[in-house]
Amino acid sequence: MNTLVNPEATAHPEGSVDCTVQGAVLMISINRPAKRNGFTPKMFRELGEAYTRLDDEPALRVGVLHALGSHFTAGLDLPTIAPLMRRGEKSVPLGLVDPLNLAMPGYRRRTKPMVVAVQGITYTLGIELMLAADIVVAADDCRFSQLEVKRGIMATGGATLRMAERSGLGNAMLHLLTGDIFDSAEALRLNFVQRVVPAGQQLAEAVKIANSIAAQAPLAVIATRLNVLKAIENGPVVAMDDFIPVQTRLSNSSDAAEGVASFVERRDARFTGQ
Repeated sequence: MNTLVNPEATAHPEGSVDCTVQGAVLMISINRPAKRNGFTPKMFRELGEAYTRLDDEPALRVGVLHALGSHFTAGLDLPTIAPLMRRGEKSVPLGLVDPLNLAMPGYRRRTKPMVVAVQGITYTLGIELMLAADIVVAADDCRFSQLEVKRGIMATGGATLRMAERSGLGNAMLHLLTGDIFDSAEALRLNFVQRVVPAGQQLAEAVKIANSIAAQAPLAVIATRLNVLKAIENGPVVAMDDFIPVQTRLSNSSDAAEGVASFVERRDARFTGQ
């Protein structure tokens, strides 16, 4: 059964981004299936609010981003987004967590992990949301394209930064400069996605991964994630500067004590994030 098809999906012409909580996991649903989940300014704002909620609520440990319907997203709804682009304005309000995690002035960066499940058409913004996340599960029916050059514009949501980082210069240029369509096998080869599963199973697999992450020590998960990003963005020497102070802080946490106790007592740890 395809759990992504929702007969109650909103008919709001500008779409929506909806949130539900499953244990320690925040489920974030892109909800405009009638328009292939094309993003409007309203949806961008709500996505930023959802990512901010994930970071701000202590009980939430991991986010799962997915989409209703047969497709993840066809990208930007250009008729509604183009006026903002011409004015140089952003769709996500200042002060929120930036879903694209670009460290732009005025925006927060996400600290907690994000797992993404994609299916069907996953164009432009869809790829950039994937690359800005931490782990991606793709259905085997995906069609990917970073096709901005076909519309006379440039990808500015992170594709020009992250595609080459993940796949190498030549592979990035191949797809960025031609705007071609490629499949899930190619996305896996390029390290854009981490797992490919039969269509209809991508959300369940993403939730499984998210629950596995949520079972770990939250402070250690966040510190590990941020150190990896620091190494990528600033280099390994800069990231290594955090090893001793961060490990000292973590080692003095209640969760570290619980980790030792659970090892000695041969039981599952019960972490609290403290």
